[in-house]
Amino acid sequence: MKHKILLSLLLATISSFAITGCDKDEKTVKLSQSVEKKYAQETTLEGVISNDKNIIKAGTVEVTDENGRLISQVTVDNSNYSVKIPANTILPLLLTFSSENSDDKLVSVVIYDTITTYYINPSTTAIAKAAKSMGGYTRANLVRAAEDMVHVPDANRTSTGWRGDPTTQYGGWH
Repeated sequence: MKHKILLSLLLATISSFAITGCDKDEKTVKLSQSVEKKYAQETTLEGVISNDKNIIKAGTVEVTDENGRLISQVTVDNSNYSVKIPANTILPLLLTFSSENSDDKLVSVVIYDTITTYYINPSTTAIAKAAKSMGGYTRANLVRAAEDMVHVPDANRTSTGWRGDPTTQYGGWH
């Protein structure tokens, strides 16, 4: 008697898996396509290169796409760079600074077609590396990487600053 109950329970379980597990008309999930951003017209990107201590006065800035294809290159003039990006260039772009005095390269990522000033420094390099390790140079990855780099107490993690009465933050006015 026990064997018949166990056998019928086993058959019922197997048949329920067969009925619910094999849906031949499975619907495919469409992944949302991200909108491809590109420069509609020739654009000039400019900025300043610095390390943790000083501005860097000499070197080269290369503009490449995500795959490493060279778009443009310019020599740094007294820590400033200005580089023209051709029309219809697809974003994201990498601004990579290198100099003869150092093997270290500094990187900044361009993801917006409306922003034209980009600083290149160790912080932008760390953010770019972190975003790449998170899956690529998307806005979400860059924002998350930047937030992870900033040392702010968890209770004070807002984009506008302190939430509440500023006279009570950290024990009042200092």
